[in-house]
Amino acid sequence: MATTQAAKRQKSSKDVPYELIYWPGIPGRGEHVRLALEEAGASYTDSAHQKDGMNLVLSQIDAKNVGDASNPPPLAPPILKHGDLSISQTPNILLYLGPRLGLVPSAEEDEDAIYKVNGLALTALDGLSNGPHDCHHPVATSQYYEDQKPEAKRKSADYLANRLPKFLGYFERVLQGEASKGGKWLYGGKLTYADLVLYQCLDGVKFAFPKATARMEKEGKFGKVFDLYHAVQERPKIKEYLASERRQKYSDGIYRHYPELDEE
Repeated sequence: MATTQAAKRQKSSKDVPYELIYWPGIPGRGEHVRLALEEAGASYTDSAHQKDGMNLVLSQIDAKNVGDASNPPPLAPPILKHGDLSISQTPNILLYLGPRLGLVPSAEEDEDAIYKVNGLALTALDGLSNGPHDCHHPVATSQYYEDQKPEAKRKSADYLANRLPKFLGYFERVLQGEASKGGKWLYGGKLTYADLVLYQCLDGVKFAFPKATARMEKEGKFGKVFDLYHAVQERPKIKEYLASERRQKYSDGIYRHYPELDEE
Protein backbone atom coordinates (compact mmCIF):
# COMPACT_ATOMS: atom_id res chain seq x y z
CA MET A 1 0.00 0.00 0.00
CA ALA A 2 2.76 2.48 0.95
CA THR A 3 4.64 1.84 -2.30
CA THR A 4 1.49 2.41 -4.35
CA GLN A 5 0.74 5.69 -2.58
CA ALA A 6 4.32 6.92 -3.05
CA ALA A 7 4.24 6.08 -6.75
CA LYS A 8 0.90 7.80 -7.14
CA ARG A 9 2.15 10.97 -5.44
CA GLN A 10 5.31 11.07 -7.53
CA LYS A 11 3.30 10.66 -10.71
CA SER A 12 0.82 13.41 -9.83
CA SER A 13 3.59 15.79 -8.82
CA LYS A 14 5.99 15.16 -11.64
CA ASP A 15 5.17 18.04 -13.95
CA VAL A 16 3.60 20.64 -11.66
CA PRO A 17 5.37 23.73 -10.30
CA TYR A 18 6.50 23.87 -6.73
CA GLU A 19 4.50 26.19 -4.49
CA LEU A 20 6.37 28.04 -1.75
CA ILE A 21 4.28 29.58 1.01
CA TYR A 22 6.10 32.11 3.17
CA TRP A 23 5.65 35.52 4.73
CA PRO A 24 5.90 38.46 2.33
CA GLY A 25 8.31 41.26 3.14
CA ILE A 26 11.28 39.33 4.56
CA PRO A 27 13.72 36.75 3.17
CA GLY A 28 13.49 34.67 6.33
CA ARG A 29 13.78 30.90 6.41
CA GLY A 30 11.97 30.66 3.11
CA GLU A 31 15.00 32.15 1.39
CA HIS A 32 16.92 28.89 1.62
CA VAL A 33 14.17 27.21 -0.37
CA ARG A 34 14.09 30.02 -2.93
CA LEU A 35 17.83 29.79 -3.53
CA ALA A 36 17.59 26.06 -4.20
CA LEU A 37 14.72 26.54 -6.62
CA GLU A 38 16.47 29.43 -8.35
CA GLU A 39 19.80 27.64 -8.68
CA ALA A 40 18.04 24.65 -10.25
CA GLY A 41 15.94 26.81 -12.58
CA ALA A 42 12.81 25.14 -11.22
CA SER A 43 9.32 26.39 -11.92
CA TYR A 44 7.69 27.65 -8.73
CA THR A 45 5.21 30.11 -7.31
CA ASP A 46 5.93 32.22 -4.24
CA SER A 47 3.23 33.55 -1.93
CA ALA A 48 5.53 36.45 -1.02
CA HIS A 49 4.85 37.93 -4.45
CA GLN A 50 1.15 37.13 -4.68
CA LYS A 51 -1.61 39.62 -3.98
CA ASP A 52 -3.22 37.39 -1.35
CA GLY A 53 0.09 36.03 -0.08
CA MET A 54 -0.37 37.02 3.54
CA ASN A 55 -3.85 35.51 3.66
CA LEU A 56 -2.50 32.31 2.16
CA VAL A 57 0.12 32.02 4.91
CA LEU A 58 -2.42 32.80 7.61
CA SER A 59 -4.88 30.23 6.28
CA GLN A 60 -2.19 27.56 6.50
CA ILE A 61 -1.31 28.25 10.14
CA ASP A 62 -4.87 29.00 11.29
CA ALA A 63 -5.96 26.97 14.31
CA LYS A 64 -8.91 25.71 12.26
CA ASN A 65 -6.63 24.08 9.70
CA VAL A 66 -6.33 20.40 10.59
CA GLY A 67 -4.71 19.32 7.33
CA ASP A 68 -6.16 16.68 5.05
CA ALA A 69 -6.20 12.90 4.69
CA SER A 70 -2.52 12.80 3.68
CA ASN A 71 -0.94 15.89 5.22
CA PRO A 72 -0.91 17.13 8.83
CA PRO A 73 -1.26 20.90 9.23
CA PRO A 74 1.95 22.96 9.40
CA LEU A 75 2.89 24.90 12.51
CA ALA A 76 4.63 27.70 10.62
CA PRO A 77 6.02 28.58 7.21
CA PRO A 78 7.97 27.93 5.08
CA ILE A 79 5.59 25.43 3.53
CA LEU A 80 6.19 23.64 0.26
CA LYS A 81 3.37 22.18 -1.79
CA HIS A 82 4.14 19.85 -4.66
CA GLY A 83 1.20 18.11 -6.20
CA ASP A 84 -0.72 16.50 -3.36
CA LEU A 85 2.23 16.74 -0.98
CA SER A 86 2.48 19.49 1.66
CA ILE A 87 5.52 19.72 3.96
CA SER A 88 7.07 22.31 6.25
CA GLN A 89 10.35 23.07 8.07
CA THR A 90 13.24 24.48 6.02
CA PRO A 91 15.67 21.53 6.33
CA ASN A 92 12.86 19.06 5.70
CA ILE A 93 11.86 20.89 2.52
CA LEU A 94 15.48 20.96 1.34
CA LEU A 95 15.78 17.25 2.10
CA TYR A 96 12.87 16.70 -0.28
CA LEU A 97 14.06 19.12 -2.95
CA GLY A 98 17.75 18.22 -2.93
CA PRO A 99 17.56 14.99 -4.96
CA ARG A 100 14.83 16.35 -7.24
CA LEU A 101 16.79 19.50 -8.09
CA GLY A 102 20.17 17.82 -8.44
CA LEU A 103 21.54 19.59 -5.36
CA VAL A 104 22.91 16.44 -3.73
CA PRO A 105 24.85 13.57 -5.28
CA SER A 106 22.54 10.85 -6.56
CA ALA A 107 21.92 7.78 -4.40
CA GLU A 108 23.64 5.67 -7.07
CA GLU A 109 26.72 7.87 -6.86
CA ASP A 110 26.81 8.21 -3.07
CA GLU A 111 23.94 6.62 -1.17
CA ASP A 112 24.71 8.39 2.12
CA ALA A 113 25.47 11.83 0.67
CA ILE A 114 22.08 13.32 1.42
CA TYR A 115 22.52 12.75 5.15
CA LYS A 116 25.94 14.38 5.14
CA VAL A 117 24.69 17.35 3.16
CA ASN A 118 21.69 17.65 5.45
CA GLY A 119 23.93 17.60 8.51
CA LEU A 120 25.97 20.48 7.11
CA ALA A 121 22.82 22.47 6.35
CA LEU A 122 21.43 21.84 9.84
CA THR A 123 24.69 23.01 11.41
CA ALA A 124 24.65 26.25 9.40
CA LEU A 125 21.03 26.92 10.34
CA ASP A 126 21.79 26.24 14.00
CA GLY A 127 24.77 28.54 14.43
CA LEU A 128 24.28 31.13 11.69
CA SER A 129 20.49 31.52 11.62
CA ASN A 130 19.08 30.59 15.02
CA GLY A 131 22.08 32.18 16.75
CA PRO A 132 21.76 35.63 15.14
CA HIS A 133 18.03 35.63 15.81
CA ASP A 134 18.66 35.07 19.52
CA CYS A 135 21.03 38.04 19.53
CA HIS A 136 18.20 40.53 19.12
CA HIS A 137 15.59 38.49 21.02
CA PRO A 138 17.52 36.71 23.79
CA VAL A 139 14.77 36.85 26.41
CA ALA A 140 11.49 36.23 24.56
CA THR A 141 10.31 36.39 20.96
CA SER A 142 7.00 37.78 22.20
CA GLN A 143 8.70 40.93 23.51
CA TYR A 144 9.96 43.86 21.45
CA TYR A 145 13.68 44.29 20.94
CA GLU A 146 13.46 47.56 22.89
CA ASP A 147 12.30 45.57 25.93
CA GLN A 148 15.47 43.47 26.03
CA LYS A 149 18.24 45.73 24.71
CA PRO A 150 20.71 45.21 27.60
CA GLU A 151 20.37 41.43 27.29
CA ALA A 152 20.68 41.67 23.49
CA LYS A 153 23.90 43.63 23.86
CA ARG A 154 25.41 40.96 26.10
CA LYS A 155 24.16 38.13 23.89
CA SER A 156 25.56 39.71 20.73
CA ALA A 157 28.95 40.38 22.30
CA ASP A 158 29.22 36.72 23.27
CA TYR A 159 28.01 35.59 19.84
CA LEU A 160 30.58 37.66 17.99
CA ALA A 161 33.39 36.66 20.32
CA ASN A 162 32.64 32.96 20.61
CA ARG A 163 29.78 31.41 18.66
CA LEU A 164 30.27 33.04 15.26
CA PRO A 165 34.01 32.24 15.07
CA LYS A 166 33.25 28.70 16.24
CA PHE A 167 30.82 28.01 13.40
CA LEU A 168 32.88 29.79 10.75
CA GLY A 169 35.89 27.82 11.97
CA TYR A 170 33.95 24.58 11.68
CA PHE A 171 33.02 25.23 8.05
CA GLU A 172 36.61 26.27 7.33
CA ARG A 173 37.67 22.83 8.59
CA VAL A 174 35.03 21.16 6.45
CA LEU A 175 36.40 22.92 3.39
CA GLN A 176 39.91 21.83 4.31
CA GLY A 177 38.84 18.20 4.65
CA GLU A 178 39.12 15.43 2.08
CA ALA A 179 35.35 14.97 1.84
CA SER A 180 35.00 18.42 0.29
CA LYS A 181 37.12 17.13 -2.63
CA GLY A 182 38.93 20.32 -3.44
CA GLY A 183 37.82 22.83 -0.84
CA LYS A 184 35.57 24.96 -3.04
CA TRP A 185 32.29 23.35 -1.96
CA LEU A 186 31.37 21.69 1.31
CA TYR A 187 30.88 18.14 0.08
CA GLY A 188 31.84 16.02 -2.88
CA GLY A 189 33.46 18.67 -5.05
CA LYS A 190 30.12 19.99 -6.33
CA LEU A 191 27.65 22.60 -5.15
CA THR A 192 24.92 21.20 -2.93
CA TYR A 193 22.06 22.82 -1.09
CA ALA A 194 24.29 22.97 2.00
CA ASP A 195 26.45 25.51 0.18
CA LEU A 196 23.37 27.59 -0.57
CA VAL A 197 22.28 27.43 3.06
CA LEU A 198 25.73 28.49 4.25
CA TYR A 199 25.73 31.34 1.73
CA GLN A 200 22.35 32.65 2.85
CA CYS A 201 23.21 32.35 6.53
CA LEU A 202 26.49 34.20 6.07
CA ASP A 203 24.78 36.85 3.97
CA GLY A 204 22.32 37.45 6.78
CA VAL A 205 25.07 37.59 9.39
CA LYS A 206 26.94 40.11 7.22
CA PHE A 207 23.82 42.27 7.15
CA ALA A 208 23.31 42.03 10.91
CA PHE A 209 26.94 42.49 11.89
CA PRO A 210 28.74 44.26 9.01
CA LYS A 211 31.69 45.51 11.06
CA ALA A 212 32.39 42.20 12.77
CA THR A 213 32.14 40.14 9.59
CA ALA A 214 34.25 42.63 7.60
CA ARG A 215 36.96 42.32 10.24
CA MET A 216 36.78 38.53 10.19
CA GLU A 217 36.99 38.40 6.41
CA LYS A 218 39.97 40.77 6.41
CA GLU A 219 41.79 38.70 9.02
CA GLY A 220 41.75 35.73 6.64
CA LYS A 221 41.12 33.00 9.22
CA PHE A 222 38.03 31.84 7.37
CA GLY A 223 39.20 32.44 3.83
CA LYS A 224 37.65 29.33 2.31
CA VAL A 225 34.26 30.12 3.85
CA PHE A 226 34.23 33.63 2.41
CA ASP A 227 35.48 32.27 -0.93
CA LEU A 228 32.50 29.92 -0.98
CA TYR A 229 30.21 32.85 -0.18
CA HIS A 230 31.49 34.84 -3.15
CA ALA A 231 31.46 31.78 -5.43
CA VAL A 232 27.75 31.20 -4.75
CA GLN A 233 27.06 34.88 -5.29
CA GLU A 234 28.60 34.70 -8.76
CA ARG A 235 26.75 31.63 -10.01
CA PRO A 236 24.76 32.83 -13.05
CA LYS A 237 21.25 31.95 -11.87
CA ILE A 238 21.91 33.10 -8.31
CA LYS A 239 23.47 36.34 -9.53
CA GLU A 240 20.42 37.04 -11.70
CA TYR A 241 18.10 36.23 -8.82
CA LEU A 242 19.94 38.47 -6.35
CA ALA A 243 19.62 41.40 -8.75
CA SER A 244 15.91 40.79 -9.31
CA GLU A 245 12.84 41.96 -7.42
CA ARG A 246 12.24 38.37 -6.35
CA ARG A 247 15.03 38.78 -3.78
CA GLN A 248 13.46 40.53 -0.80
CA LYS A 249 15.39 42.95 1.37
CA TYR A 250 16.28 42.29 4.98
CA SER A 251 14.09 44.04 7.54
CA ASP A 252 12.58 42.87 10.83
CA GLY A 253 13.14 39.18 10.31
CA ILE A 254 15.76 36.71 11.48
CA TYR A 255 18.60 39.05 10.55
CA ARG A 256 18.31 42.59 11.87
CA HIS A 257 20.91 45.31 11.86
CA TYR A 258 21.09 47.19 15.13
CA PRO A 259 24.36 49.19 15.07
CA GLU A 260 24.67 49.00 18.84
CA LEU A 261 24.88 45.19 18.65
CA ASP A 262 27.73 45.18 16.15
CA GLU A 263 31.36 45.73 17.11
CA GLU A 264 32.28 49.19 18.31
